[in-house]
Amino acid sequence: MKPLGPVPPQFEAIEGELAVGGRKASALVREAGGTPLFVYSRAAIAARMEALRAAMPERLAIHYAMKANPYGPLLEFMADLVDGLDIASGGELDLAREAGYLPREISFAGPGKRDGELTAAIRAGVTLNLESENEAERALDIGRALGVAPRLAIRVNPSFEMRGSGMKMGGGAKPFGVDEDRVPALARQIVDAGAMWRGFHIYTGSQALDAEAIIETQGQVLDTAARLAQEAAVEVPHLNMGGGFGIPYFDKDRPLNISAIGAALAERFAELPPVLAETQFAIELGRYLVGEAGVYLTRIVDRKESHGATFLVCDGGLHHQLAASGNFGTVVRRNYPVAIANKFAAEAEEEVNVVGCLCTPLDRLADQAMLPRADVGDLVAVFCAGAYGASASPASFLGQGPAREMLV
Repeated sequence: MKPLGPVPPQFEAIEGELAVGGRKASALVREAGGTPLFVYSRAAIAARMEALRAAMPERLAIHYAMKANPYGPLLEFMADLVDGLDIASGGELDLAREAGYLPREISFAGPGKRDGELTAAIRAGVTLNLESENEAERALDIGRALGVAPRLAIRVNPSFEMRGSGMKMGGGAKPFGVDEDRVPALARQIVDAGAMWRGFHIYTGSQALDAEAIIETQGQVLDTAARLAQEAAVEVPHLNMGGGFGIPYFDKDRPLNISAIGAALAERFAELPPVLAETQFAIELGRYLVGEAGVYLTRIVDRKESHGATFLVCDGGLHHQLAASGNFGTVVRRNYPVAIANKFAAEAEEEVNVVGCLCTPLDRLADQAMLPRADVGDLVAVFCAGAYGASASPASFLGQGPAREMLV
């Protein structure tokens, strides 16, 4: 038997069945027109934001990193909850504008920005987090051609990384950002060129559950920003401190202690050096805001035995939930939280393998998991599906097509 990850605590049972937003899973599936289906909870997202606001210093802005989940209704809902939006492509810029975000609320990071993307961002008045000297030159040239002073910040590749983070986004040779030692000269060049200087973006890692590691990293980010500003003789109008807040996916994972992080950051804000005294601070979070608010529902279409093992074959799979299959940056596959949705309150009684409908052995949703007895027609729920699910998975693989999505 391989243990399942922890089901997020906000999910409840109504008449023994999984409910989201006070509505049973089977009713949501009927309304959506079938499975596979992603369901995202407004109440869970709002509660997460409320708790985060209470824990963090009032001075700290909270941005949503829309790459976690760009579903249109969810983006519109987030607009009333967050202070800004972080995007990583021209396509995301279009979605952000359609959802009603103002350009001044949007920052654009990511390597490999094409000239058309830079032009659209500069014309709209979006802040560009520059990833290289070459990108800075192109942005300045485009700004001159448009007769617009571009809003430019530098994404810094710092000399440190976040301990215990799932993906390292800073430290050493990276495609992200400008190496720390080259930042002062570039900052000076941007200011001297007449651009609208917006400060620094320092993102070091993601999916961290160690509060002490995040506290340590945030302290290093503040120290680095202050030192680089002094070396460049520039102000820091804005500092995006990155994010990296993780959520529990697997057995023995524990929720992040955001109260400790907020208290430590408040102490640092109370002792800022003069160069950061007027700085606007922000963190950017994606999965932490929406990851636990989503559940993926897929129907069992076959139950089969092979060499003594039981397989529950579903109409969904890795083409919608690549991360849960273990094929999205995981070295050793572990089970996400999974349940039989229409038997959510039932006791586990059998060891099964939950697999998808694709013709590949990689299409697995749970291995050797203890679940209630399930048969053809029952619904499987995969939790922690609110981030890096529908838009981060190969929906077109084998012609399967996208899943349905709902915000309730």
